[in-house]
Amino acid sequence: MGEHVSHPGVIVGINGDDLDIEILSTSSCGSCGIKSACGMSEMKEKRITVPKPEDKEFIVGQPVSIIMNSSQGNKAALFAYFIPAFLLVAIIVILSNLSIKEWLSALVGIGVIAIYYLILYFFKDKLRDEFKYEIR
Repeated sequence: MGEHVSHPGVIVGINGDDLDIEILSTSSCGSCGIKSACGMSEMKEKRITVPKPEDKEFIVGQPVSIIMNSSQGNKAALFAYFIPAFLLVAIIVILSNLSIKEWLSALVGIGVIAIYYLILYFFKDKLRDEFKYEIR
């Protein structure tokens, strides 16, 4: 079995076959002892919706652990960060080589990124099936 990524969370809602879980996402320096002095820490509460396992019962307020295969995390980073960054750079370089004004190249690049994320939004159900979480 491959490596897994685990986040502690709390169930904040149950909607039919889905669980709304709030997790505390921390950056690499989020657990540092002097994080308040440097101001570089980043801790955010995030809410995710996970399909409820049929063989288990859950209640609101119950602490759980969300587990995901690390390869799925890499795939999520690819979709969320690397592909859009590549698209943005590629569009700007291509349009700049075509002697398009820089501000217009940047604007078109941002528009392409917006369309990319809109496409991801429309395929969110398919993507949701692609990324499986285990709840403990």
